[in-house]
Amino acid sequence: MEAQALQFFIACVTAAGFGIAIAAFGCGIAQGLGLKAAVEGIARNPESSGKVTVTLLIGLAMIESLCIYALVIALILIYATPMAKTVTGLLGG
Repeated sequence: MEAQALQFFIACVTAAGFGIAIAAFGCGIAQGLGLKAAVEGIARNPESSGKVTVTLLIGLAMIESLCIYALVIALILIYATPMAKTVTGLLGG
């Protein structure tokens, strides 16, 4: 039972780490592309900078929320395991 609990915890930690890495990579790429497009748009038409900036900030907030959702799921995987007491006992906590 203890070995299964520890294996499950190790799998959860590994999944959480990969999930955050993939989410951060994807969000970084998406934010970079969005910023690039916004800067190009402002460079071509400087009078539209206000509207482009507002739209950019809303878009970046939406993209960043996806990474925050991944963080929440990772924390749930790590701290809300069904065998948390067994794992805590094994790790000496």
